[in-house]
Amino acid sequence: MDKQIDKATIRRRQLRAAVPWIIGTAVVLTAIIWLLLALEKSVKERDIRIGTVDRGAIETTVNASGRVVPAYEEIITSPVESRLIQSFVRLGDSVSAGTPLLELDLETANTNFEKMLDTYEVMRRELLQLQLNNKTALSELDMQIKVKGMQVNSLEVEVQNERHLDSLGSGTGERVRQAETALATARLELQQLRHRHDNERLRANAAEEVQRLQLSSYEKDLAITRKTLARGRIPAPHSGSVTFILTDIGSKVSPGQKVAVVSDLSAFTIEGEVPEGNSERVKPGATVIVRVGKLELQGMVESITPQSNAGSVGLRVSLDNPRVKGLRSGLRADIFISYGYKDDVVRLSQGSFFKGPGDYQMFVLDADDHLTRRTVKLGDSNRRYVEVLSGLEPGDRVVVSDMENYRNSKNLKISK
Repeated sequence: MDKQIDKATIRRRQLRAAVPWIIGTAVVLTAIIWLLLALEKSVKERDIRIGTVDRGAIETTVNASGRVVPAYEEIITSPVESRLIQSFVRLGDSVSAGTPLLELDLETANTNFEKMLDTYEVMRRELLQLQLNNKTALSELDMQIKVKGMQVNSLEVEVQNERHLDSLGSGTGERVRQAETALATARLELQQLRHRHDNERLRANAAEEVQRLQLSSYEKDLAITRKTLARGRIPAPHSGSVTFILTDIGSKVSPGQKVAVVSDLSAFTIEGEVPEGNSERVKPGATVIVRVGKLELQGMVESITPQSNAGSVGLRVSLDNPRVKGLRSGLRADIFISYGYKDDVVRLSQGSFFKGPGDYQMFVLDADDHLTRRTVKLGDSNRRYVEVLSGLEPGDRVVVSDMENYRNSKNLKISK
């Protein structure tokens, strides 16, 4: 006869049988948790910059980019079509005003100048001949007017005599009428000669004035060409450094082609571009902060180009101190142009993440050193702060460095 097993023994046996399953399940869960943690992306603490959201004032600015350029430089162009014979200086040389920079072959230009001199002499003689012809024509008309005037005077006397004879009965009415007709005809002819003389004088003066203007214009062309030939060895227009020089000996040079640039490298200015959408906020005279490397310089907007190019508007910034040590031509510059002021706004430290107003996916730090992605709307900015419109509250700690490489991650952990 079988003995009945008590309940306590049964429970112990069931527990011993379940222990392996419990242990296996715990191992699997541990492995899953470990795997999830291993798959979670991380970012090193030293590779990010954390900013804290607070509340305060913000001076709004428009951001622009630019580069350092010499405050004064002159581009020298070829005055004529020629070829390069010789360069007297090298790139980077310091030159004084009047120093020869290069020499052009001006043989063809000299030949053309001699032809221009011949043409000028022909034009001058043509003017003298025109003046002489006009003087002769007017003199002939003057003489005809005098002769006709004498004829009118003679006919007036004859008319008076005929009238007198007719009153004495010695003449006839017919002779009086003939004399009066001859006098009237002579007077009309005299009047016609005088009108012709006036018109001829006006025509002569106009013709001579046209010829003189043409001659004067040609004289100016001669003066320019003479000056051009005198600059066969193109001189430096002012003291400075040679930042460009044509060196291809024998190469053809076209009129207006750049052959040299002389720059004053002791003083600098900033040439920049602002997005077309923000250009209406930028006005000449606006205060500006320019960041060049570690330098922060103050200045003002000197001028704005009236045309847009590829979605940007050009501007020029004059620096309060254009001779700061460390400035060099070609250095990149970040430009912050002031245009307004806002008080008591939620703000965040400026960082490399910010590209302009709009929506951003930013990572917010929690108490467990984890970063959680959050949608944030940002507004105006300056070189120090960005206005927060929504998505963040004062006290939040946010990554303000560029996190483009983690744009597909919702969570990140910070590693040492």
